[in-house]
Amino acid sequence: MKKRNTVPMWMRVGAPLLIVLILAFILLPVVVVTLASFNDKALLTFPPQNWSLRWFERAFTYPDFRDGFRASMVVTLWASLLALVIGTALAIAVKRLEFPGKNALQAVLLSPLVIPHFTLGLGLLILVAQLNLDRGYGLVILCHVMLVLPFVLRSVYVSMENLDARLEQSAASLGASPVRVLFTITVPLLAPGLFGGWLFAAIMSFSEFTASLFVTTQSTQTLPVSMYNYVREFADPTLAALSVVYIFVTAAVLAVANGFLGLGKVLNIEEPR
Repeated sequence: MKKRNTVPMWMRVGAPLLIVLILAFILLPVVVVTLASFNDKALLTFPPQNWSLRWFERAFTYPDFRDGFRASMVVTLWASLLALVIGTALAIAVKRLEFPGKNALQAVLLSPLVIPHFTLGLGLLILVAQLNLDRGYGLVILCHVMLVLPFVLRSVYVSMENLDARLEQSAASLGASPVRVLFTITVPLLAPGLFGGWLFAAIMSFSEFTASLFVTTQSTQTLPVSMYNYVREFADPTLAALSVVYIFVTAAVLAVANGFLGLGKVLNIEEPR
């Protein structure tokens, strides 16, 4: 006997409508900023009366933005790679080993997800001031590693949940050393999770502002800090143009990565087939 659909009509119509309204509310600022970035006037107005690409040209040629981009690339590459190595080692240790303080270690490693970033940045600033340490790239990279490490841990840990341990046991039973098993079996099978963790760590590091504002200097300021300093002095649509570039580049990178890797499965959003 066929089961009747008991979902009320108002819910079948209202639920999709509510989703559309939420998506429109989220995307509306993006639409406004995108249109405002093509304004030909030096004032951030909406809607634009005349269209121009002058602010995109300024976004790519402004010296502070170019220096900030280079600094962001240095910090992002080092921070994401270090977070990947450290996070992978810690995820394997937490998953495979039992030791005292394991739960406390997990709580500490994931704490940047709930602790405000400015707290970490301010704390590091006070620490280096007390120790008379140099506020160079090392401090900024350390700060970013601490902030993005939970994303690597999450991605690698989920991949290890889906890893068939029998493959490693079979390789070991055939005489492979633990190091060879790690690099020929474990790491290749974890590759989607490793890349997913690195990708999200890189994106988060590149866009990090709150903590970076405390630990950077004029010579190490990242692109988000350069954008903050710019908006304090100018009110033209240059930042809107730069924001549009950042939004669409990030969306494109995530779309390509999802197409090749299936980030939904890597992050445990979708069930593996």
